[in-house]
Amino acid sequence: MMKTFAAAAAVALMVALPALAQQKPAAPAKPAAAASDDKYIGYYYPKPNSTEVYESTMQTIAGADRPQRVQFVTVVSQGTIQSSYRVPYAVFVKGEKADKLIVVGLAPNEFGTIYRMRALLANMTTMSRLSPFFQERTVAEDATFFDLLKLLGFTSVTITDGDKLTHQVTIK
Repeated sequence: MMKTFAAAAAVALMVALPALAQQKPAAPAKPAAAASDDKYIGYYYPKPNSTEVYESTMQTIAGADRPQRVQFVTVVSQGTIQSSYRVPYAVFVKGEKADKLIVVGLAPNEFGTIYRMRALLANMTTMSRLSPFFQERTVAEDATFFDLLKLLGFTSVTITDGDKLTHQVTIK
């Protein structure tokens, strides 16, 4: 049943994320401490230039585990790959528990500023709010994409331009 929930949330995001236009970025969260033990720095992205902590009021759904997070990201990623036009970023999951979401820009200057990175995250909030999965478990107009990630048990999301800029959000 949890696989169905993760797939439903992912399908809602997958269908519309690539087509989203610009959105106002969400209000910034609190700065986070530097992640000095991040083994993905230097391989998937450069050392974060900025960090923040998002403290969600959501509780992780019982039964949300590695397979559900992998399925969620697989469906989202599949949607970007199968899009009728080139999507300028890749989405994947890492970590022993598959609890680290990573978004990498594939085109020069696509995520060249923190504001463009936050705009993509704001678009993901917009799409999250449209999914039945999210609407059934939250007050959709108040919850964010970070809240959806918390429901599914993610602990961080890292977004990078794939060159010099990286922004990392720790989800608590």
